[in-house]
Amino acid sequence: MTKKKDIKSALNVNKGIEQPSSVNDELIEKYKHVKIRPKSLDFLLKGIFDGNITQLSRAITLIESTLPEHQKLGQQIVEKCTPFSGKSFRIGITGVPGVGKSTFIEALGKHITSLHHKLAVLAVDPSSERSKGSILGDKTRMEELSTDPLCFIRPSPAAGSLGGVARKTRETIILCEAAGFDTIIVETVGVGQSETTVKSMVDFFLLLMLAGAGDELQGIKRGIMEMADMLVINKADGDNQKKAMLAKTEYQNALRLFPPTDSGWVPIVEVCSALTKSGINDVWQKISDYKSFTQDNKYFIQNRKNQLKRCMEDAINQVLIDKLYGNPSITVLLKDYEKSILSGNDTPYSAAQKILQAFYKIVTK
Repeated sequence: MTKKKDIKSALNVNKGIEQPSSVNDELIEKYKHVKIRPKSLDFLLKGIFDGNITQLSRAITLIESTLPEHQKLGQQIVEKCTPFSGKSFRIGITGVPGVGKSTFIEALGKHITSLHHKLAVLAVDPSSERSKGSILGDKTRMEELSTDPLCFIRPSPAAGSLGGVARKTRETIILCEAAGFDTIIVETVGVGQSETTVKSMVDFFLLLMLAGAGDELQGIKRGIMEMADMLVINKADGDNQKKAMLAKTEYQNALRLFPPTDSGWVPIVEVCSALTKSGINDVWQKISDYKSFTQDNKYFIQNRKNQLKRCMEDAINQVLIDKLYGNPSITVLLKDYEKSILSGNDTPYSAAQKILQAFYKIVTK
């Protein structure tokens, strides 16, 4: 009888060659004391005004950074660029995940650049609640547009900010306008009812919809449809064309039940296929019609003024939040009250009040 230990397995895996480390420890040791400093203010500003994409990207990275020295330089850049901004047409595009936002933006973007417009696409990727990271893969989904010399694509993480946009999207728009981009597209995360902040920073708000979508979308329809200047039913190709036309009629009937818009514009519904490029020209024509309509009735200028006020309010809120959570004393208090809440000695509401009272004392000294 053959003993069990004498039986050889048919699977024989050789040890192979040990792979070298992906980290060069010698270089880390050599340069660990070297501090990488950001480029100077004048250098970055010249690059932005000259339309240099590399310097524009560096400047955007600075304003998105949470390092105090970067934030200070980033704020100076924004201040210097603001007088040269405001000359673009800003378009916000949203829709549920899977509706084809990236494909639609690429098709629309290629049409825009074919008309010799300079286009900046500010794409916002959702951030993981667990790792806090983002894939930032919009450039890979827009292969043609990312190589277009008249287009600049900048993916940014949502990083926990509400409203479907990144924390510094407004500032990024200013920098892109100062760099000479006359059309800005803001692609939002596409998560539902919180998808509202983008409306306060764009001139035109486009909502992408799917044909045949039923109760699963009821939660987002009312709030966003009231804000949308145009509804576009995407993926109207193949067997889906009839469903798209039926959905167009249904949405048109639904829009008639909504109150009149502040702009006086009557929201319209279009169908298209971003995959086959059909209907894209009609979508752009309607967007252009809206621009002319709002410029003629002066709503365009009024909306920009309202955006400036909202920008100031958001800036105040952000500064207060940064000052609160960036204060070392408050950081210690937060940890203490977290323990107090978990032990049952405090409620979240009383702890919040005590922390804010402590913060008021610090800032009023």
